[in-house]
Amino acid sequence: MECKENYQLLKKKLQSELLETLETGGEWSDEEIMGQIDELIVSASRNVYLSGYKKLMMKQELFNSVRRLDLLQELVDDKDITEIMVNGAGDIFYEKNGHMRRWDKAFESNEKLEDVIQQIVAGVNRQVNEASPIVDARLADGSRVNVVLKPVALNGPILTIRKFPEEPMSMTRLICQGALTEEAAAFLKKIVQAKYNIFISGGTGTGKTTMLNALMGYVPEDERVITIEDSAELQIHNITNLVKLEARNANADGEHQVSIRDLIKSAMRMRPDRIIVGEVRGVESVDMIQAMSSGHDGSISTGHSGSPEEMLSRLETMVLMGTDIPLMAIRKQIASAIDIIVQLERLRDKSRRVTEITEVVGYEDGEIRLNPLFIFKEVAEDKVENVIREEGCYEKIEDEVSGRLIYSGNRLIHRKKLEAAALQLEGGL
Repeated sequence: MECKENYQLLKKKLQSELLETLETGGEWSDEEIMGQIDELIVSASRNVYLSGYKKLMMKQELFNSVRRLDLLQELVDDKDITEIMVNGAGDIFYEKNGHMRRWDKAFESNEKLEDVIQQIVAGVNRQVNEASPIVDARLADGSRVNVVLKPVALNGPILTIRKFPEEPMSMTRLICQGALTEEAAAFLKKIVQAKYNIFISGGTGTGKTTMLNALMGYVPEDERVITIEDSAELQIHNITNLVKLEARNANADGEHQVSIRDLIKSAMRMRPDRIIVGEVRGVESVDMIQAMSSGHDGSISTGHSGSPEEMLSRLETMVLMGTDIPLMAIRKQIASAIDIIVQLERLRDKSRRVTEITEVVGYEDGEIRLNPLFIFKEVAEDKVENVIREEGCYEKIEDEVSGRLIYSGNRLIHRKKLEAAALQLEGGL
């Protein structure tokens, strides 16, 4: 324990000296900072013994403290970690391979944690303070960041980082992981190519953005796609004619805000083939529904909900927040705008699965009618084996929750878009 305390004291001393040095000059490159850190460590080694490993660790930690995310950089660099949750300086948790763990490291103080937070939000030209204590941002690698400060956060600065894979998730990899079947993926491929409007529904952490990225892999390369997000996190590499728009919060005076609604309205004037809205949470759903039902076929969006029925109900509520249209008219518009709902869930074994793919048939007898096409069924023994030679996935998917997404036997009712695209579904679909 004493050795560890001595290391931390030395690190704090060298960090203070490093900051003093950096403040005396102008702009420092990463190489220059590394050189300065080497000099400090060599000087300190004359009085304190440090092994080669400790020197390398000290060098990296000092660099991370001034140019990266301090001690959080270690978690950010771990590819197996998907979520980082900081509940004040002393409580840091992370999710790894679907399991939540508490980290044995902590920030020196809330002030040091706030320095890291300010560094993150400044990188995307946003601000967060006591007057405006909540902000969404992102890291350079696209990871999503949410910050909540006092007086809203009572136990110190709250920082949540949702990490995304370096390479966008492909549908093939989702099949390999057991998220859905090849049959369901083949269906989704056809409806994306035929420009059906799709809504991805699911709870927090169920993989909505991952599924959206995977579906975008089916979009033809020659189309013009416009993405609209609160904080840019979509990873789309197969589209060359791509416009990425990001909302902007109001400044300290409450001015210059650019909302999702503003961006959707602007996108409709940009001659898009498809409009992709990362997530609808409020009144912007009005504009999204109008875009889907006014000739912008092939649009995709996501939303938080536990079932397709609940998602439709939430959309009704969100539309009502932004318009005075009667409920009956709203339901008719939603039914005409959305063609397919893909429902995702995180099961009790922490696996993320597609649990339903359903067609929105239309408005009838005061309700929106659904036509379930694929439904997840839990069984005593999972007999599903996904052999995807392209990805080298030969093993059987083994989960505590055994089951698969099976075809319901229902036939897709609305086929006009398929016919216009000269596409045909396989099997009974």
